[in-house]
Amino acid sequence: MRITGYRTLTTVQDWGRPVGDANGVYADGVVPVPVVVVETDEGITGIGLGPHVEADTVFAALDGQDPRAVVSLYDRMLRQTFKAGHAGVVFGTIGAFDTALWDIKAQAAGEPLWRLLGGNDRVVEAYASGLDIDLTDEELVATYEVYGARGLRAAKLKGGLDIERDLHRLTLVRDVLTDAAHGARPGLMLDANEAWSRKQAVRHVREIERVLDLTWIEEPVRRWDADGLAVVSRGVRASVASGENLTGLEQFRPLIAAGGLDVVQTAAVWGITHFLRVAALAHAHDLPVSPIGNTPVALLHAATSVPNHIASELQNLRPPTGLVLDVHVEDGTFVLGDSPGLGVRIDAAAMDAAAVGAHRPVPGTDGPHVRPEQAGRRLLAVSNGGGAPVPRNAVDVGPALAAVETPPAVRG
Repeated sequence: MRITGYRTLTTVQDWGRPVGDANGVYADGVVPVPVVVVETDEGITGIGLGPHVEADTVFAALDGQDPRAVVSLYDRMLRQTFKAGHAGVVFGTIGAFDTALWDIKAQAAGEPLWRLLGGNDRVVEAYASGLDIDLTDEELVATYEVYGARGLRAAKLKGGLDIERDLHRLTLVRDVLTDAAHGARPGLMLDANEAWSRKQAVRHVREIERVLDLTWIEEPVRRWDADGLAVVSRGVRASVASGENLTGLEQFRPLIAAGGLDVVQTAAVWGITHFLRVAALAHAHDLPVSPIGNTPVALLHAATSVPNHIASELQNLRPPTGLVLDVHVEDGTFVLGDSPGLGVRIDAAAMDAAAVGAHRPVPGTDGPHVRPEQAGRRLLAVSNGGGAPVPRNAVDVGPALAAVETPPAVRG
């Protein structure tokens, strides 16, 4: 079997509501989803979700090769981009091709990928994540009621701009999931998306922890700040989770060595081989690993085969337009199917129709892809400058760096 070519497609994830984080919001809730399709001389095609940047350059490492040599081809792709570097979206392109190769390998073997990778159970633990920073209280409750009805018992909220608002919103979601679980205490996580300085992170989280138990705080400071992540980890009770934006195994070493990671994350778009290597590194340090992403189907298959997987992110209960996935959500878990390979099918016509008019990030404009000018050095707890979103029901409660009073023991 030989690789003969590739093609790229773009579809969209239509959330039907605003989505975003502390850095910005997609007001229309329509986000592009790039797809790579790898073709072979035996008619088997593989599918990977991820960027197309420098696709011709990366594909040169694969052209004419046997796609079943996935791990060797992964390293070949890294070498292909050696001089320019394999960071950022180029790493995502490598991950998309890598995922497509694993899809081909499993299809050629006639097995679902989770079985080929050595998984014994098709069930993968999940937690809810709504990209929800711009939702009103009513919208937030309605969103997590849907997750709760599917058995989700842990949730990650976007925040980091306002201590009181974060505490209020976390309490709302705690109550929703507690009711859904008939009184069982849910897991709660908060994602700041690198919005804080070290001191801001510790003060913000410790204030929340006076009232609520946080499972983890995600990306409290910059992704590469090993010492800063360690400071936060030592300063709060919650675990520190990070790694989704690290593009290469070598970037995890200093963070783990400094004690800056309690939960090791990797993004779905970085590919399966990367995830397996990161999971092995984390396991060697007795750390759990957790995949991140809107459509993490590839890493769900991989998660079944690693001993330290803790939970995978479930963002949207609907797949991107034009993608049919052999996976469903039941009792708070992803349940993978028996289709050979990834179990992903494409409706190209639906994709083409959906991609017309899709929101495409424009460099220099506001949105979650642009870091606000004041990130990490805001004086006020809520800012309407520097590209940060002002949630529709937020109130400016004063200085983020000022001392906070001890809250009442019971809060509604």
